Amino acid sequence: MDKILEAVVMSSYPNNVKAGLVRRVIEAAKQPMDSEQCWSMLELSTKLYLTGDTKYKREIGKEVLEVYGHYHPEEFEEFFNVRFLLSLLQEGYGPLGKRSQHVLDYIQLGLQFILESPSANSIFSLLRIEVLRKVCERPSPKQCAKISRLLVQHPQCIPSGKQQLLFCQQLVRCIGHFQCASEGEEDIMEFLEQVNKVSGLLQRIWRSQTSAILPSLKELFAIISSTEEQEAPSNALASVVQFVPLELMDSVIRNLTNDDSITDVQMMTAIGRMMDWVSWPLGKNIDKWIIALLKGLAAVKKFSILIEVTLSKIEKVFSKLLYPIVREGALSVLQYMLLSFQHSHEAFHLLLPHIPRLVTSLKKEDSNSATSSLEQLAELIHCMFFRFSGFPDLYEPVLEAVKALPVPNEDRIKHLLGQNAWTSQKNELACFYPRLASKSETGKIGLINLGNTCYMNSIIQSLFMASDFRHAVLKLSEGSSQPLMTKLQWLFAFLEHSQRPAISPETFLSASWPPWFTPGAQQDCSEYLKYLLDRLHEEEKTGKRIYQKLKESSLMPQAVEQHYFKRTLIEKMFGGKMMTKIRCLKCMNVSSREEAFTDLSLAFPPPDRQVPPSKSGLPVEEICPQLIEPPENPSQQLSGSPWVRRKAPTAEDPAAPPVLGGTLGLQEPGGAMSSLSGDAGGVAAARDPLSSSGGQAPRDSRSVPDLINYFLSPERLTAENKYHCENCASLQEAEKVAELTEGPHYLILTLLRFSFDPRTMKRKKILDNVSIPVVLKLPILATPEETEEVWQRGKDGAAVPGSGFVSVVYDLCSVVVHSGISSESGHYYCYSRECTDTIPHGQPRHRVPAPAADRQLDLEIQWYLFNDTRVSFSSFESVSNVTSFFPKDTAYVLLYRQRAGRQSCLLHEALAEAGHLHGDPSLHKDLMEAIARDNILYLQEQEKEARNRAAYISALPKSPLWWRDFDRDKDDDSSSGGCSPAAGGGGSGSFHGLVF
Repeated sequence: MDKILEAVVMSSYPNNVKAGLVRRVIEAAKQPMDSEQCWSMLELSTKLYLTGDTKYKREIGKEVLEVYGHYHPEEFEEFFNVRFLLSLLQEGYGPLGKRSQHVLDYIQLGLQFILESPSANSIFSLLRIEVLRKVCERPSPKQCAKISRLLVQHPQCIPSGKQQLLFCQQLVRCIGHFQCASEGEEDIMEFLEQVNKVSGLLQRIWRSQTSAILPSLKELFAIISSTEEQEAPSNALASVVQFVPLELMDSVIRNLTNDDSITDVQMMTAIGRMMDWVSWPLGKNIDKWIIALLKGLAAVKKFSILIEVTLSKIEKVFSKLLYPIVREGALSVLQYMLLSFQHSHEAFHLLLPHIPRLVTSLKKEDSNSATSSLEQLAELIHCMFFRFSGFPDLYEPVLEAVKALPVPNEDRIKHLLGQNAWTSQKNELACFYPRLASKSETGKIGLINLGNTCYMNSIIQSLFMASDFRHAVLKLSEGSSQPLMTKLQWLFAFLEHSQRPAISPETFLSASWPPWFTPGAQQDCSEYLKYLLDRLHEEEKTGKRIYQKLKESSLMPQAVEQHYFKRTLIEKMFGGKMMTKIRCLKCMNVSSREEAFTDLSLAFPPPDRQVPPSKSGLPVEEICPQLIEPPENPSQQLSGSPWVRRKAPTAEDPAAPPVLGGTLGLQEPGGAMSSLSGDAGGVAAARDPLSSSGGQAPRDSRSVPDLINYFLSPERLTAENKYHCENCASLQEAEKVAELTEGPHYLILTLLRFSFDPRTMKRKKILDNVSIPVVLKLPILATPEETEEVWQRGKDGAAVPGSGFVSVVYDLCSVVVHSGISSESGHYYCYSRECTDTIPHGQPRHRVPAPAADRQLDLEIQWYLFNDTRVSFSSFESVSNVTSFFPKDTAYVLLYRQRAGRQSCLLHEALAEAGHLHGDPSLHKDLMEAIARDNILYLQEQEKEARNRAAYISALPKSPLWWRDFDRDKDDDSSSGGCSPAAGGGGSGSFHGLVF
C-alpha cells in the first residue's frame, strides 16, 4: 500500500485525480493491518511531511499520520519513540538534515497520539531538555514560534525548576535577536504574529510561576543596557514588557534605579532603547514602563541621563504620532518627556520645525484618533508656550498651525506643569545647561536663569544695550568704592568679552537682590529696576565719585564738568525733572514743586476716556492736549501757564502748540508718509487664536503717546482728594498738572499694566495692546530764550514760539515684554538695539547732528531678542506684532535714548568726544585677566564635556533615521501606513520603518 501511495503522490496526474486515489488509500488504512505495513506507511508519511517539496505532499503526509495515529496507536507509539525524536531534534531528517523546517510541527502533530502511552513521560522529559537547547541556539522567529506553539499546546514539555528560569531568560535573549526578514506588509504581519506567540509563552509561564518574572526582566535589562553588542537588540523585546504585571512596576523600577552596579552609560543605553519601543505596534503598557523608568531616574536625580536621552530621542518619539497604530503610546511618552523637561526650552524647540507638518497630516487623516491626538497635542504646545515664553519668532508658525484647536485655561496648564517637573529645585539643573552650546550667531551673550530670575536678566540686558551707560560703567576705575557698581562692571565686561554662550549672574543677583523679594519667585522687573538704580545712585553719592577720574584725566570738557560733576552716573543717564503745578479752583492760586525722576509710570486711561485721534499724513504726529478750563477772570491768567486754552492744531497752522507726546513719521521710498504709532498688530491680528475678540485689535487700542498724554493731562482733585490750599487755609477743589522740565538721557517708561481688582482681591493685568513708536517726541518745558533759539534754528518744528515747550526726540532702545496674566507669574524677555549718535570724522564737534531726514535709518539698526540664555536676531516688526500673535505677551518697560539736541548737546558731545578719541573703553588689568582666565576655563570645559558627550552618544543605540517619516510627501502616497486603514500617510515601507 505504501508503494501505491508513493506512486500516486509522485505521479503527474492532476491533484483532483490524485485526491480520489489517496482517499481510497486512507480509507483502507483504517482497516486492521500488520505491523510491517503500518511501519512502511508511517515512514512514507513522515518522509512526505518532512521533505515534501509542495504543500500538497505535506498535507497528504499529515492526513496519513493522523489516520495511523488514531487507528493504529500501538504501532504509532512504537514508531514515534524517544530515540527517533532525539535524532530528529539533533540531526534533522533525511537529506535536509538540520535544515529540516518542519520537525517541530511533526513532533507537535505526533504528541497528541501518545499522551496516554507509557512512553509519554520519557518523551516529555526529552523535549524539556531539547527545547531549552534549541532556544539557546537562537532559532529564527519562525522556529521559535513553533517551539512556543508546541509548548503552549503541551505544557508538560516546558522545562521546570531552575531550568525553567534559564529557559525564560534564554527565550528573552532569543527575542532580542529577532529581525524581520522582509519589508513587505504580509511578512511584517507574519513576523508580529510569531513574536506574539513567543511572548505569549512567556506570559503563560509567568502566570503559573511568578518567580520567573524578575529573572526574565533582569535578563532583558542586561540585553538593552549592553554597550558591547554590535547591533541594537530587537524592538520585539517590547512584546515581553507588555505582559509584566503593573503591580510589580514600582518595586522593579526602584530596584533598578538604586542599583549602584549599573553605570550611567548602561542606564542611558537602556532607556534610549526602551524609547524606541514606542514604535512597536499593538504593545500594551509599554508607555507606562518607559514613563515609570523616567520618573525613577528623576527621583534619584539622574538628570544627565534624562537630558541626553530626551534630546536624542524626543524627535523620534514625536515622529511616531504619524501612525495610528502606535500613536496613543507615543503621545503619552511625548507628553511626559516635554512636561518634565522644564529646566530648558531645548527639547521643545527641537520639535518646532516638525509640528506644523504633523498637524496638517493629522487634520487630513480625519479619524477619531487624529482628532483626539490633535487636541492633546495643542494642549501640550500651549503648556510649552506658557513655560517657555519669549520666542515669538520661533512660535509664530506653530501658533498658526494650532490656532483652530482648543486652548487650555491657565489652571489646567499650571496643573500639568506642576505635576510632571523633574524637580522643584531648578538650581539643581543649572549645571546641565547650557550644554555644549556655541555662542549665538549674533555675537551677544545670554544670561542663565537662576530660578525665576528672568525679571533681572531682561533688565540687565536692556541696561547693557544702553551703550552710553555701558561705556560709562566699563570705564569705572579699579579699586572703586562702589561695590555694586563694580559687580555690574564685571557683569557687563563678561557680557562684552566672554566666549561663553551664556554666563551666570549669580554674584550680581545676590548683591542687587531687594531684601523683600521672595527667593525663587517671579518678581516685578520694574520694581527691580527702580531698586537697582536707586542703590547705584545712593552708593555713588556716599562713596567715591565716578567722574572724579574723568576730571583728573581731562577727558571731560570744563563746561560739562561744571554742569554734571555734582550729579551721579544714574542721574546723568536716567535722571529727569518734572514740575508739578496745583491750582486752587477757589482762589486760583498756583503752587509748584519740581522733583527728580528716573522713570515715568504710565497708567492706562479709563475705557470711556477717548484719546484724540492722530493726524495722519503730518511729518510730526500732533496730539492735542486736554487742558483745564481757563479762569473766568482773564486777569488771573498766568503768562505761559499750562491752563491757557490753545486751539486744536491743524496742518496749515505753523504756530500749532507743542504735543504732549507724539511720534515721528517715516517717509517710505516712493510712498506717502506713514506713522509707526498706528496699530502695530494690524497686519497679523486676525491670525491670533488666543484673543477673546477673535484676534482683532480693539478699536480703542492705545499708543505710548496716548499714555504720555494721559500722564501729563490735568487731574481734578475733588471729594476725598481735595487739595489743602495755603492761601485759603482749607481743603479746596483743585486741578493738578505735570510738566517735564528736563528730559533724561535715557527715558524709562513703565506701562502700569497691573491693577488691583477689588472683586477678586487680586492684582490683574491689563492686556491691551499698546503700539510703540520707534521715535518719540517728548514735550519739555524750556525758557523763552531756549524756545526762541531752537525755533530759529529750524529744528523740524521742535518748538513753538510762546508755548514754553520744546520737543525732544527720543529713539527706542529696549522693550521689556511680560508674558503672562499675573505679576507674580509669567516670564520676562526683552528686545533691544544699540542707539548711538554718529559724528562723521572731520565734522566739527560743536555742531550737534541734526535729526536724519531719512528715517529709514531707525529701522536699519539691528534688533536683538534676549531671552535668558538665548539671544537671536529680531526686528522692530517683531517688537510691534508680538502682542498681536501672543496676547499675553505685552510691552511693560520701555527704554528710549534722547537724540542729540539743544537740551543734551553738552552730554552728547562729551560722550561722542570720549568715544571718538578712545573707541570702546579699555578694561582695567584685573578684569581683563579674569575674563581671559574664564575663557581658557570655558575651552577646557568644552573639551571635557565633548569627550563625555561623545562617550554618551557612542553608547546610544543606533536606530533608523526618524526624519524620513516627515520628509515623505504625503500627498504623493495614497497607500495607508501601518495596519490600519486610517493611517496618516506612508506606505508599506514606512510601516517597516515604524516597527523597526
